[in-house]
Amino acid sequence: MTLVDFILRLLLAFGLGAMIGIERQWRQKSAGLRTNTLVSVGSAAFTLISFALTASITDDGVYKGDATRIIGQIVTGIGFLGGGVILKDGVNIQGLNTAATIWCSAAVGSLAGVGLHIEAFIVALTVMFAHLALRPLSLWLNNFSFKNEDNGSYFYLIKLRCKEQVENHLRILILDALKKDSHLQLRALKSADNGSPNYVYVEAEIYANAKHDHEIEKLTSLLTLEYGVTEVRWEIAGQSNDC
Repeated sequence: MTLVDFILRLLLAFGLGAMIGIERQWRQKSAGLRTNTLVSVGSAAFTLISFALTASITDDGVYKGDATRIIGQIVTGIGFLGGGVILKDGVNIQGLNTAATIWCSAAVGSLAGVGLHIEAFIVALTVMFAHLALRPLSLWLNNFSFKNEDNGSYFYLIKLRCKEQVENHLRILILDALKKDSHLQLRALKSADNGSPNYVYVEAEIYANAKHDHEIEKLTSLLTLEYGVTEVRWEIAGQSNDC
């Protein structure tokens, strides 16, 4: 491999990684221009190292090398890097889209490193298309599935304190109420006595693909009227707009 070929492949990885990173920076994501560019360049560099070390000239004068082993390690390594941008706060998870973009940037760099220039360009364009074209579609699907003026995913917590003998009745009441409302999905339903055997604390984690404060307030009001309930409250535990 000549020095010119090495530089051209690295520059291609740099340019395509930067192209993906510009869109991510514009969206104010945690992994923006520099991160995606460096991931693409780094993947290309590792691929070029493997390619150069294993390369040989065949009888017909073709310069060939094996970069498959290092590419397999790149995929594993990028998985750890992507995990670093995924954040979990209670039931709220953000960064999955960003982690997937970093993974794709590594693929673009690897393609550029092995000399598949057109293929690398196609993958980069596909990633850009997924962000620019599918984001409006994702928001439209949110509105179509859950009619509400607020976009994004919301995570609600309903917490109540009740007498021990009515715990099962209240759990069933919550389940039945959520089954009747297609806007809300139950994620978890927990009970604990918190050191007080006469009273039970019930906590429901609820997912909504839009903001549905009215429905949550209606459910908590219903629970307040039940016998044995001494305290009911709800809150928005998290929100995700990573489209």
